[in-house]
Amino acid sequence: MKSKAKAKSAPKRKPAPTARSKAALAPRRAGLASPSRSGQAIVQPTGLEIPRNVENRTLSVDGGPVNLTNLNKIYFPELGLTKRDLLQYYRDVSPWLLPHLHDRAMVMKRYPNGINGEFFFMKRAPWPRPDSIPTCSIEHGSGNVIDFPVIQHLSALLWVVNLGCIDLNPWYARCDDVDRPDYLHFDLDPVVGASFKGVLETALIVREALDSIKITNYAKTTGSRGIHVYVAIKRGPTQREVWSFAKAFAKELEARHPKIITAEYRVAKRPRGRVLVDYNQNAWNRTLASVYSVRPKPAATVSTPVTWEEVERGLRIEDFTVKNVPTRVRKIGDLWKPLLEEKNRVDLKAFL
Repeated sequence: MKSKAKAKSAPKRKPAPTARSKAALAPRRAGLASPSRSGQAIVQPTGLEIPRNVENRTLSVDGGPVNLTNLNKIYFPELGLTKRDLLQYYRDVSPWLLPHLHDRAMVMKRYPNGINGEFFFMKRAPWPRPDSIPTCSIEHGSGNVIDFPVIQHLSALLWVVNLGCIDLNPWYARCDDVDRPDYLHFDLDPVVGASFKGVLETALIVREALDSIKITNYAKTTGSRGIHVYVAIKRGPTQREVWSFAKAFAKELEARHPKIITAEYRVAKRPRGRVLVDYNQNAWNRTLASVYSVRPKPAATVSTPVTWEEVERGLRIEDFTVKNVPTRVRKIGDLWKPLLEEKNRVDLKAFL
């Protein structure tokens, strides 16, 4: 699929165009939002408590003022969690989450009435919106240019969650080159009849196979039914090349472990009781829930980084929720911090 991103460069970053795409970040209106002029101090992430028992509130935070609305609306009925509780969770994990969202277009999946209400996908950043929200303009195969929002600071994060985005779905490629991702990943999803124990077994098979060719890999729960395995790669290969590698890798695992693994993309042809090693989420314009994303599930589960030792011991999706993940990450830090560092990225060109 043809793609092209085009936008104005941010003042401190002028990306070099590639043969296939150009992109950058810029607000659609001139300038960034200024701090509140009402005398209220800018609230930094540490210690911010979103007010309780109010319907609406404007907060001044890193990135500029943000209007929060319908704070008492119930989003997770079984737990009695409100929109305010969801916003508070994202505020609490923002120091660890935001670096993983930086410079990436965000596909919005909006649940304006909580997890039991209807949802819809929205790509184009709505207007009106705060001037501080940058956009990433990406041309799709049809020639239609879509301005995606980009979450660069706490204000933008709270703004997009306030729109009803329970989980966050960023692109795998950064906005200065949307055709060249810096992640390769596998979505391990149980087919009908498969157990989560089988998912964990499959995750360990994927790890062993990647380790055998000296490709460092990291795991997280999906927060839904499976496990995500990610590889940080050096930018260079195109999205199509990354997808092709992932497909060949998944098909090889299927051939070696046919009793537990399938790589069959067609739902009707997937054998029961297997775990899908889904390579197709590496295709252009596809996204997965980001690290630390809340999922629209009754238990308010969170897509959470885990150690391979935890996978080996056994874990449950329900072990990681909005109620305990902030405490966990404050205690052990961001297990996925290495994925942000350039020195840890794999040169995938050696395998193409």
